[in-house]
Amino acid sequence: MRLGITGTYSSGKTLTSLVVSHFLALPRTEARTMREILPEAAPGKTLEEVTSAQLIQMIVTRHTERVLHEHLKSSDFVSDGCSLQEWIYGSVRVKYGINPNETISLAPGEAAEKTPELVYFEQVMTELGKLFKRHVRNSFDLFIHLPNELPLAKDGHRPVNEQFRSASDALLKDTFDELGIKYVIVGGTMEERITRIAEITGRRPVMDAAQAIDIAQREYKTLIL
Repeated sequence: MRLGITGTYSSGKTLTSLVVSHFLALPRTEARTMREILPEAAPGKTLEEVTSAQLIQMIVTRHTERVLHEHLKSSDFVSDGCSLQEWIYGSVRVKYGINPNETISLAPGEAAEKTPELVYFEQVMTELGKLFKRHVRNSFDLFIHLPNELPLAKDGHRPVNEQFRSASDALLKDTFDELGIKYVIVGGTMEERITRIAEITGRRPVMDAAQAIDIAQREYKTLIL
């Protein structure tokens, strides 16, 4: 079972993937976060300050790490997200600008001014999207998609707002439909989520839900998100 847990920012996919890994005995695969990649891609910069070229480097780095880790886990894993989310991260920045916080006042349906940098960035993201879509379509059996039920975390390092989050969520689901990729929306409490995921996948839990949640929460506190 090659299972992906998807959702946009603050949807709970990282913690959910950790819990599912323990609850259903599935190896977990992931990639470094943008925050972890940033110091080597753009030393001394914040995510608001990176150029489009540096952002492309970070997106490709994260995709490459995902591909490697998915290959190592072979045919049995649960993934924290998928490469479509790196492509969507870049694609939505085409609409709202390289730093979306600068266009937070845009009305629904409005987009950032298409500068020459954004025009070229859009062309690059369109071509990368073709590659990322092929990879995801061939590398997963099923996706569990988490809705935006939780408030957007104000962590101070990601240039993301509610418009950006909603646009990302819509584009991800539209892309699943475009590619004919099976996904099921699962919400609720963590125990409700993992119980439903067990039913959907047909996998038998190997431990109590509370125990899996406790182990995952302790691991989650050690991550750089």
